[in-house]
Amino acid sequence: MGRRLRNPDCNVPCSSPDQRVYVGFLRESPAAACGGLWHIHVKGKNGTTGWHQSFGPDPPAQVVAGFLAALLSSSSRHCPCI
Repeated sequence: MGRRLRNPDCNVPCSSPDQRVYVGFLRESPAAACGGLWHIHVKGKNGTTGWHQSFGPDPPAQVVAGFLAALLSSSSRHCPCI
């Protein structure tokens, strides 16, 4: 991933250099209060959201890392929506 920032709330957003893939550990976001702690968003070529996935607080970080590793190693990651 490209750019990583840490804000005062200890949220850690990260995006790819082309800004089409976003991963965020958002522990102090409104969504975290509803169970969404990890957020993964992929934009389509036209800039709209292609798909998104979120994980709550229960899965260990290794599960999220495994999800991302599988995404990166998949040949289907090159589908037109990504």
